[in-house]
Amino acid sequence: MFCLLVLMCFGDKLEEPQIKQIENIQRRLLLSFSRFNILNIFPRVGRIIFRSRWKELIQLRQEQENIFIPLIEARSKAKEQKPEHDELVVAYVDTLLNLELPEENRKLNHGEMVSLCSEFLSAGTDTTSTALQWIMANLVKNPSIQEKLYQEIVSVVGGNEQSKLTDVVVKEEDLQKIPYLKAVILEGLRRHPPGHFVLPHTVTEEVELDGYVVPKNATINFMVADMGLDPKVWEDPLEFRPERFLVEGSDKEGFDITASREIKMMPFGAGRRICPGLALAMLHLEIRYKLVSAPELNLFEFGKNKRKSD
Repeated sequence: MFCLLVLMCFGDKLEEPQIKQIENIQRRLLLSFSRFNILNIFPRVGRIIFRSRWKELIQLRQEQENIFIPLIEARSKAKEQKPEHDELVVAYVDTLLNLELPEENRKLNHGEMVSLCSEFLSAGTDTTSTALQWIMANLVKNPSIQEKLYQEIVSVVGGNEQSKLTDVVVKEEDLQKIPYLKAVILEGLRRHPPGHFVLPHTVTEEVELDGYVVPKNATINFMVADMGLDPKVWEDPLEFRPERFLVEGSDKEGFDITASREIKMMPFGAGRRICPGLALAMLHLEIRYKLVSAPELNLFEFGKNKRKSD
């Protein structure tokens, strides 16, 4: 998953040692953020009192820039040297290189691009991986759902009998023909959203909502996990049942994950500040499936000590 995000970010297939470097610095920064939060309180004083933490943060940032900036510069050079008739797959860094700040009449500097690349890589890694792991765990727990999904994928992308079990990969153009896969993913996000809360917001004026008075400057958040388990909205909410996301009387998926029509769940938030990575996350979750034969499966970690036969 992380390798795919690195490719989308920098536009080049990097060697494994480089990917490990990027993964290592990103993980170290994420694990250290809770210790650095204290520096946001009276920053000038905090830099003196917590000098060692400040130095550690600066060092981590410098390591990150030493890794990211050469990749950004290499991409910029490749764009300049690319012949006009030669098509270059657009990467996230390309959009940053083209971006201009109209109010300041300038382009992004290297430091700003490093921060944005770091945000891109961090936001799309653990959340997607966590969702995928829960979905796979539920498929192992529910072999009938797994079999139904398998048959749908085979009917769309399966070739000969041998390829059905080894080499078949779901491609982006196949996804619209596999509605049950989308339903399985939506059910996984309902039961096990990667984030149990959305980012908090604050109201600027006192407002009344459904009989409740929300005072000015109050911080508002939503319990995303509880919304997906509300028995008033979902029948048998603890049951893993993807069919609930299919249009009644058909095999088509028809749920609005953006919550623009109604809010029954919102694993990506809702409204103007909905997660900008929604489409990317759904694409990753849908496309990370490959049909494998039974000998390739190790279900021990899921609590299963037997393999399903072919």
